Amino acid sequence: MEYTQLGRTGLKVSRIVLGTMNFGPQTDEADSHRIMDAALDAGVNFFDTANAYGWGANKGRTEEIIGSWFARGGDRRDKTVLATKAYANMGPDGEPVWPNHDKLSALNIRRSVDASLARLGTDHIDLFQFHHVDRATPWDEIWQAVDVLVQQGKILYVGSSNHAGWHLARANETAARRGSLGLVSEQCLYNLAERRAEMEVIPAAREYGMGVIPWSPLHGGLLGGVLRKEREGTGAARSTSGRSADSLANSTIRAQIQSYEDLIDAHGLAPGEVALAWLLSRPGVTGPIVGPRTADQLASALRAVELELSAELLAGLDEVFPGPGPSPEAFAW
Repeated sequence: MEYTQLGRTGLKVSRIVLGTMNFGPQTDEADSHRIMDAALDAGVNFFDTANAYGWGANKGRTEEIIGSWFARGGDRRDKTVLATKAYANMGPDGEPVWPNHDKLSALNIRRSVDASLARLGTDHIDLFQFHHVDRATPWDEIWQAVDVLVQQGKILYVGSSNHAGWHLARANETAARRGSLGLVSEQCLYNLAERRAEMEVIPAAREYGMGVIPWSPLHGGLLGGVLRKEREGTGAARSTSGRSADSLANSTIRAQIQSYEDLIDAHGLAPGEVALAWLLSRPGVTGPIVGPRTADQLASALRAVELELSAELLAGLDEVFPGPGPSPEAFAW
């Protein structure tokens, strides 16, 4: 496993981030424990979760599964850089949100951290992330709440998720005025098929010394050999449902994905591993979040760390999935 520092911090994290969103809804507790053990054995030390994972009536279940894994001992917690998130309403789906039980008020930040700590069975969160932008809460209030939690030892670092470039700038400038460390990472949608983050989010993150943690690196399965699986009847049900199915119904997108798979086949490589390796080659990227449902899927993701993409292949990928280019030129000229 390769390691890098998380943004401008001294914190060393693996270049593959273990995403746990499937733990509970898709993967039972025993298999989740086996995947986490396999990840740790392979040197993956960066685990990402969120308070709402488990979804529906089971929000918080994923954190509980991680907590039960920590409770098995063996230095599991000490070896893990633990990242979780808060923003979502934790009440049952479909019911009105009780005031101050979601978003990023100082009150809900404190409540969310304490609840996550209890579910995770730990005394601190290494990276506490804002899962979404709260347009109603000023950054001064958010940082006041964070400063107290840092002083209490309940959180160490703070990151964002799904924030625009100007949100990152405003957050970090406000933190700097207060003498706080500010945001050290941004978790954003970024992959070969979705490169809009290159215009402003990633440049802003790099300017402020923030690590970039891409989520959905295979774009909902579209970059994982979906058309081959469709033809072979392997894994097609999941790969061609939801967002993937909507995308593949578009003839232009389907042709683009076919061109991608043809290019990868010509180089004798696996599509999913190439998509991850491409992200690992991008400036500013700390590591992509992979969300394996099985140990085999984890093994495939781990192979991407050692995969060197040739200049010819990188150029071919840019032809199939051209990036937007730098801003403001990308939208001004």
